[in-house]
Amino acid sequence: MSLPPLSPEQKIRPRRFELRMALIFFATLIPNGIHLPYFPLWLEANRFDPQQIAVILSAPMFLRVFTTPVITAFADAARDRANVLIALSAATTLCSAGYFLEPDYVLVLAVSLALTIVWTPQTPITDSLALSGVRRFGSSYTSMRIWGSISFLLANLAGGLLLARTGAGAVPAIIFATFAVALLAVLIAPRLGRPRVASPLSAVDIQEKGPKLLHPYFLFFAAGTGIIIGSHGFMYGFVSIYWKSVGIDDATVGILWCIGVGAEICMFMLFNRLFGSVSVVTVTLIASLAAIVRWLAYPLIWPLGLGIGGFVAVQCLHAFSTALVIIGLQKMIGESIAEERTGAAQGIAYFANGFCMAAVTLVSGPLYAQFGVDGIYFMVPVALAGMAMIALAARSTPKVALRRRHD
Repeated sequence: MSLPPLSPEQKIRPRRFELRMALIFFATLIPNGIHLPYFPLWLEANRFDPQQIAVILSAPMFLRVFTTPVITAFADAARDRANVLIALSAATTLCSAGYFLEPDYVLVLAVSLALTIVWTPQTPITDSLALSGVRRFGSSYTSMRIWGSISFLLANLAGGLLLARTGAGAVPAIIFATFAVALLAVLIAPRLGRPRVASPLSAVDIQEKGPKLLHPYFLFFAAGTGIIIGSHGFMYGFVSIYWKSVGIDDATVGILWCIGVGAEICMFMLFNRLFGSVSVVTVTLIASLAAIVRWLAYPLIWPLGLGIGGFVAVQCLHAFSTALVIIGLQKMIGESIAEERTGAAQGIAYFANGFCMAAVTLVSGPLYAQFGVDGIYFMVPVALAGMAMIALAARSTPKVALRRRHD
């Protein structure tokens, strides 16, 4: 069924809409580029053990799987999503100040849990504002969103350079400053009013237009991509700590993270040329194979004397082990799920990704404590499990998806 018509106010294009959204994407993803690689270093510098680090990193992941959909639904029902985004950004800046307090384990865990509640929903809300502009005014989503990836990459590099001069103790101050910058940026968020909501399809419509969300193809695919992404949990939680332990300086750690993100951006730019005619199942199987190779290679780089160049090569596999999974999942949803059900499909995929990442991050602490970097070998069977799920999805491929690929 069609969307309700736009009101006269909704037809008015905000001034410099694309520029404002690009700036918001840029500013709001800077904290991610600092927190992901360098927050574990701060935890280690404050004498938290690997098990405690794993809990501090994973507990917010479990929590946000449940809280983010509630807050984004509230944002959709609000008078304007921009107001919710501003409130969340202000709350995030305030919560991040909690890291200035004495770094007690319980306190840091509590701050991290509170932070994730107000921080995580900001990305989907920003996405929803950008997509409203795409639908209403014909804006280009990629031209706005790419600035978020660029800022993440630059934050990786700048963070490494700063920490090389200041040490890991400066991480809370840097995180707080980046959240304050993000707050200033979201103050210019375009006001678009409430989003339009499509009428729900009937069960008959769903059956005619594409597989139901409980179809094995979709469920196996969502589970498989979630598990493959989840296998990165050990790397995200402990690779910076490992690199530092073998004598790699902070600036080089930042560069290595930049290379992974840069490789991901390149894959987004080159995907259609390289894999445009390849089925989503094949693309995702390639991604799982790249993840397996990556987890087998990481512990061998330093002992074999391959040095920084070896880590650069392994980081470049991020283009395959992560970017191909993200693209493959979205392409699968576009091919096989009716348009008015894509929101529910994204929610299920988000849950699978978030839960798997949280579970793997939680067990990664004991693995790193016991085995060091060799614990990453345990990610190989995780990635194999994801590959098996994708293979099961291939056996359940619905005819409607096949027809659409050949139309």
